[in-house]
Amino acid sequence: MDPIETISGTVSFLDRADVDTDQIMPKQFLKRVERTGFGQFLFHDWAKQPGWDLPANPILVAGENFGCGSSREHAPWGLQDYGFQAIVAPSFADIFYSNCTKIGLLPIALSAEDCRAIASAGEAQVDLAAQEVRWPGGVASFEIDPDTKYRLLNGLDDIGITLTK
Repeated sequence: MDPIETISGTVSFLDRADVDTDQIMPKQFLKRVERTGFGQFLFHDWAKQPGWDLPANPILVAGENFGCGSSREHAPWGLQDYGFQAIVAPSFADIFYSNCTKIGLLPIALSAEDCRAIASAGEAQVDLAAQEVRWPGGVASFEIDPDTKYRLLNGLDDIGITLTK
């Protein structure tokens, strides 16, 4: 797992609430045993719809309750494999949030207003150490568990934490 300090770049906007893990990574693609190669199946059913466009940018901004549904780890794997490094949304399902942090995908909960402002700006910078998201015309602070922050700043997954002891 790579350490995270700052994530900067263009923003992709998924203007949908209650996106569940089966929509993120449909069940028919859960047969792989490795954690790579899932990005090509991300939002598979939606990607077939006319006008679908979700560029693989460093930051994804989404609606509230992102990652609800089943606890499949494949959803964060697919998001990360697709190219997202941070997801900004008003709220996340608890298990999805935890699964993201365990692989180095940074979920950030901000107000719906801040999420819309970031999406409108089209670019942002996430500073994990300062616990801030900055975008042209705004800045917002976010909360993160101190142990999770330490793990992400140092690139430590569960095995990495175990090896430090």
